[in-house]
Amino acid sequence: MSPRHRSLSDYDGEEEDRSGQLFQRLFGSATIRGRLVRILVVSVALVVALLGVTIAAEVRGYTAAGDTRDAVALALTVQDTTQELQRERGLTNGMLGGETRFDSVIGPQRAATDRALSTLNQAIADESVPGADRVKTALNRLSDLLSTRQNVDADRADRTTTFQYYSAAITALNQIDLGFDQAQDTQLRRGLLALGALADAKEATAQERGFLNGVFAAGRFNSGEYIRFTEIRAAKQNGLAAFARNTTAPRQSQLDASLKSEAATKAAGSENIAITATSGPIPQRIDPVDWWAQMTTVIDQMRDTQRSVGDDLRVRAEELRSNAATALVLFLVLALLAVALEVTLVVGALRSIVRPLAALAVEADDVSARRLPAAVAGWHSSGGQAPDRPARVRTPARAGSEIASVAAALDRVQTTAFDLAGEQALLRRNTTESLANLGRRNQNLVRRQLGFISEFEREELDPTALANLFELDHLATRMRRNAESLLVLVSESGPRRSAKPLAVTEVIRAALSEVEDYRRAALRRVDEIQITGSMVNELAHMLAELMENALSFSPPDLEIEIYGRKLGSKYMLAVVDHGVGMTREQLERANARLRGEEDFIVAPTRFLGHYVVGQLAQRLNVEVELTVSPVNGIVARLLLPEEMLVTEPVPETPKPSPVPKAAPIVLREPVPEPEPILWPVADEEAEPSAPPVERTRNGLVKRTPKRSSGVGRPAPARPAAPRTSANEVRSPDEVRTMLSNFRSGHERGTADKEESR
Repeated sequence: MSPRHRSLSDYDGEEEDRSGQLFQRLFGSATIRGRLVRILVVSVALVVALLGVTIAAEVRGYTAAGDTRDAVALALTVQDTTQELQRERGLTNGMLGGETRFDSVIGPQRAATDRALSTLNQAIADESVPGADRVKTALNRLSDLLSTRQNVDADRADRTTTFQYYSAAITALNQIDLGFDQAQDTQLRRGLLALGALADAKEATAQERGFLNGVFAAGRFNSGEYIRFTEIRAAKQNGLAAFARNTTAPRQSQLDASLKSEAATKAAGSENIAITATSGPIPQRIDPVDWWAQMTTVIDQMRDTQRSVGDDLRVRAEELRSNAATALVLFLVLALLAVALEVTLVVGALRSIVRPLAALAVEADDVSARRLPAAVAGWHSSGGQAPDRPARVRTPARAGSEIASVAAALDRVQTTAFDLAGEQALLRRNTTESLANLGRRNQNLVRRQLGFISEFEREELDPTALANLFELDHLATRMRRNAESLLVLVSESGPRRSAKPLAVTEVIRAALSEVEDYRRAALRRVDEIQITGSMVNELAHMLAELMENALSFSPPDLEIEIYGRKLGSKYMLAVVDHGVGMTREQLERANARLRGEEDFIVAPTRFLGHYVVGQLAQRLNVEVELTVSPVNGIVARLLLPEEMLVTEPVPETPKPSPVPKAAPIVLREPVPEPEPILWPVADEEAEPSAPPVERTRNGLVKRTPKRSSGVGRPAPARPAAPRTSANEVRSPDEVRTMLSNFRSGHERGTADKEESR
């Protein structure tokens, strides 16, 4: 189709084809089941992906809440340790300031510090706890704690240096923001900020307690100590302000209550006295023990507030963890429900679409493989009566309206196909009957024609007229074969039957009498065997068709060759031509026709001979095959079954007296050439040759003309041969005898004519 004549629908169809091919390449099978499965897989994958993202976020929240809880617990343990270190620092600073009353309590405090450090080391032994590695690093600053204590006990330690040693270790622990990296909740983050700010404020308060404990014990500020005191006091104020910005109202109230307690008020008074000692000496003596007790009470209350903040953080972390777990379970349930819903929908679609379609496909297969063939067979075997209509195509259960429409359309197709099959069967039957009738008519007419020709041959003495009658007889014989071919094609049997077996060479000659250019046929090596009489005519018909085909496709100057070989209990006949040959595809089609696998009604007319041979081969159980000749051309092989062969010798009919110096029995003088070996058969011993008879150039027997003893005396008249009925069927022997009589008359007339000269 040219581009100008293509419609838009053609381009749309090509686009759909390309899309379908692309879809097939990308997604594999394009069946409905496969598409539904892909929809299920894709949708489930999307649902799982979306829910997976949400679930992953919830898992992260759940994990972060757990980590925050663990980090807060570690932070509180760290604060317990710093609490004890702050006490030990304050008592040590008082001892170094000259207060001996602290000597009795420094030992128990050191033991409390060691217990706190042991608890902290156990807490950070699990490296999975967030911040454990940083706590270990900070604790390295206390590696010299034992030697520092020994120096203090031996009065070899400097008060300022010792104070800075403890302060540096406590500051390193306080600067670790435990849980802050894991906290994603705003409330948690603000609580952690408040916890850190309160830790800084408590550390500054503890530093002030320890620092002023030494100052009050010494009664004065040493050089630079007042500035250090103001720095500590400023750090405490900053810590308290940061705590107020991030803490909750209950925790702020708790801290305010601690800072307004009686101990805090008395400690604030002592602090104010220290503030006034800018020149060094304390203007009013303050008891270091009382100062220590007051500040320790304030710091303990601040520690209680710190624990409350830590408890609030743990509660919040557990709440977040519980919420995350609940959300995780909820999303998992939703994911399972979504997947179950998708599976249910797809399974429902499979049941409502795929299963009905599968059932409909089974119905369609049954229609095409059983119902319609059975209906067609019923048309052929019903004798003109219409067979029962096939069962209706049922609509599958739970099928949708579309599938029901398809089922109804398939039922209409079945009905139409049944009606069309009926029409075709009727047409075929009428055609077959017409061909059979025509074949019978032609056969009867040709048989009558042959009967009249036989009468004319017996009565005619003129050689020219006899030659013409012979050619006319040959044409009529070929016409009879064509009429019998029609009967064979419509599976009708011809009336010609032979009662007695016949030699295979005689069968071959009978076949040659029914072909046009029989002079170009040469018998090569043919093993003698007898053919069952009831199968002689049909075998001769098969050979005639194959010889006619070989002669038609061979050059006019080349012969075809006929061979016959015994193969065990079977017999092989071969017709070899040296023509143009056939392609492999043509050979396959021709052999299919010879096997009866095709119908002659729909075949080209030039192949009718193949169908005739195929029908006869099936009837006689003969295997027929066309193969390529070893040189060039085609070899037609016929493998005769055992039941066609007669193994017992058959008595021969008496033959006319032989004439000396006769030529061998051939249809045509063979060309001197090496005999091709078609089958590996061992040579058999040559039988004694029969007395030679004289034959014509075409292989017909010559009769010796009977003459009178006197010259010029006419030969006695032959007795009139009995007239042959027009419906009488002549056997191959009778045909041979008739041809011999014709030739004898011709030779006799020629001899008489020469003598008359």
